[in-house]
Amino acid sequence: MLRTRLTNARFLTMDPDHPVAHDLGIWRGRIVGLDEAVTSLPAREVIDLQGATVLPGFIDSHVHLAWTGFKAGTPSVAPCTSVEDVLTAVAEAVARTPEGGWADLAGYDQRGLGRHLTAAELDKVSAGRKVFMMHDSGHGCMVNTAVLDLLPAELPHEEGFLAEGAMGAARALRLPYSQQELADAIGTAARTCLAEGVTACAEAGIGGALFGHSPVELGAYQLAQEQGKLPLRVQLMVSADRLRPVTAHKDDGIPRALDLGLRTGFGDDRLSVGALKIYTDGGMMARTAALTGPYQGLDHTGQLQDDPETLADTIVDGHLAGWQLAVHAIGDRAADVALDALERAQRIRPRPGARHRIEHAGLIRPDQLERFARLGVTAVIQPNFLRYFGDDYAAIMGEERAPWLYRGRAFLEHGITLVGSSDRPVADGSPLRAVQFMVERTSTSGQVIGPDEGITVDEALRAYTVAGAFACHWEDSAGSLTPGKRADLVVLGDDPRSVDVSRIGDIEVVATYVDGRETEEAAS
Repeated sequence: MLRTRLTNARFLTMDPDHPVAHDLGIWRGRIVGLDEAVTSLPAREVIDLQGATVLPGFIDSHVHLAWTGFKAGTPSVAPCTSVEDVLTAVAEAVARTPEGGWADLAGYDQRGLGRHLTAAELDKVSAGRKVFMMHDSGHGCMVNTAVLDLLPAELPHEEGFLAEGAMGAARALRLPYSQQELADAIGTAARTCLAEGVTACAEAGIGGALFGHSPVELGAYQLAQEQGKLPLRVQLMVSADRLRPVTAHKDDGIPRALDLGLRTGFGDDRLSVGALKIYTDGGMMARTAALTGPYQGLDHTGQLQDDPETLADTIVDGHLAGWQLAVHAIGDRAADVALDALERAQRIRPRPGARHRIEHAGLIRPDQLERFARLGVTAVIQPNFLRYFGDDYAAIMGEERAPWLYRGRAFLEHGITLVGSSDRPVADGSPLRAVQFMVERTSTSGQVIGPDEGITVDEALRAYTVAGAFACHWEDSAGSLTPGKRADLVVLGDDPRSVDVSRIGDIEVVATYVDGRETEEAAS
């Protein structure tokens, strides 16, 4: 007997051996059969889906759950478009902050203002509080003089704007969040993911200086799971900041490792350790992504997180320690550093099945595509970046480079695994809106960016299902509606393959199932 049979639906299985089905059977959280294999079997529960379209649960391969949860509860200066409006929002946050405390704000983005604020401007409304405004990219922050006075005088900043490592130094002035605070924030973000049809995700970096929230952050995810606040599958990328020199046996060849040699693959099917996260550059919004040529209209090319040799050593050491690597590289210069180091690592100790990833791959030159393919590197992109920020990105890249932004077709034509993700909360987390962009390559203003990089709806759906599972080493249990795999699926109000492309992003997420059970979260 089945526990559940889902019937009267159009199941788009993403499995070429059985691409479309009308019935699906579930037992103990797994898919046990399709169509005739289950139609006549008795079931404890039969659910008529009334003609809905069903897909494998979406996999978001690059998210920041804790940051998403905290941002949802933080006062924001968005969408302020004048310095005066921002300062008014800061003053309101300051009024709610205890004397001598920290006033935290989110949503800072200098692009809408035409320039950065200054620490002096913040000082006028700070009333003795320390002000910390997180840049929407996550790669910078705006602070007042009360914060700057606590930092080394030589720390680089632009009149109160701190980027990359300098931002990390400011964050380090604060006490870490408690595990309970983290668990609550993680739970908030997880519910949002489920409402958008996401049943599994990869948390893109815990424990680090840039995006880490606590030295015991992994424990917070365990706490969230124990408290029932983690209703989807999560794979945790660990920041390379946590690697330490070890004196392991010479035959192991491990120069640096996490405590006890913990690495990719530890955990279970609900919470596990994934890739080692390594940052090579910054972000395009903050103009810190490392390029080979200057930003259009500016006299600089962004910045690397460290000197190239130090970055390469970290990549090689992570590879030698047995990790899958997730190398953050947005600009093409950063991608060169990443590809050079990955090639060196594979030459020292070949690991064909490592499935190393380049996160973002935001600007990839034509000559870099063959290297991606030859090294077997997966490209984990964020299509919604161009949907929402594409007008700005195209402008700062210029006419020649704009078509290289967040590629689609070129990756696939070179045999490179193309994986979709959101980087939430940097951008909208909806996989369906991202799928729409991957096909039409149109920003919210209507500008078409790199039209030759458009792909088909099927290919875009694969980026959020089959390819996402592959990138996270989940292909044996997720990514398609195949007997034996987890019964993780999303029920949609329409078929993305049959509606007009411009409507894909607005398709209703009717229900989300994890382990064969409908979750409580519903789409808004």
